[in-house]
Amino acid sequence: MPSALIESQIEQLGPWFHNLHLPDGTQTAPDHFLGDFPAYKWLEILPFLPEDLTGIRALDIGCNAGYYSFELARRGAEVTAIDTDERYLKQARWAAKIIGVNHCIEFRLLSVYELARESEMYDLVWFMGVLYHLRYPLLALDIVRQCCGRQMIFQTMTLPGDEVFPVEADYPLQQREAMNQPGWPKMAFIEHRFAGDPTNWWAANHAGVEALLRSAGFTGIRRIAHEIYSCEAGSPPAGLAARELDAVFHFY
Repeated sequence: MPSALIESQIEQLGPWFHNLHLPDGTQTAPDHFLGDFPAYKWLEILPFLPEDLTGIRALDIGCNAGYYSFELARRGAEVTAIDTDERYLKQARWAAKIIGVNHCIEFRLLSVYELARESEMYDLVWFMGVLYHLRYPLLALDIVRQCCGRQMIFQTMTLPGDEVFPVEADYPLQQREAMNQPGWPKMAFIEHRFAGDPTNWWAANHAGVEALLRSAGFTGIRRIAHEIYSCEAGSPPAGLAARELDAVFHFY
């Protein structure tokens, strides 16, 4: 039976964006406008993860109330969970104790950009639902690539359409019409609000997501569910991108 104390604490910590299923049967956001979120997304990703994550170091970027961190920890991963919102971190720390996984998760108030000054490497990076909230998305991906040692699970809001235009390695200056072809990698910029949220800045098309990930040095890119991708850490960006990234590292 749900505990009255637990329900009271949930209310005090709210509002919740993650609907967590607690051991006593209580849920933190049972009337979520997206349904049982993010449980249904986790079920889509689960077939693409090892059942046993013992010995895996995982980084959950934008952990919110901790749903994914808890699931990774349950499977044996050692998790570092970061977010820029102290309210979400407070929810996550509280829920981690209730669920019993607080001993294997470190919660930190940290932005994705601040990872530039971190030296830790992670076997698994969880980067879900964050990129389109960032003013500097490719910079963020470049930084994330620097701390990803093996695999990244990635999700971002996308434009409609699955087309992928066969982009050539180079084009003359006058041949700009190619960029209007369906499936050319692109991102729409959101100047004002989208879905009522002023932090929704970007929406890439499917081709754009793949191109962004490749540009940041990820390989083995697979779309495993709607707007969700699995990829592997390849070679870091070379040339000018590397110099820009080095400048960011020194700035932080």
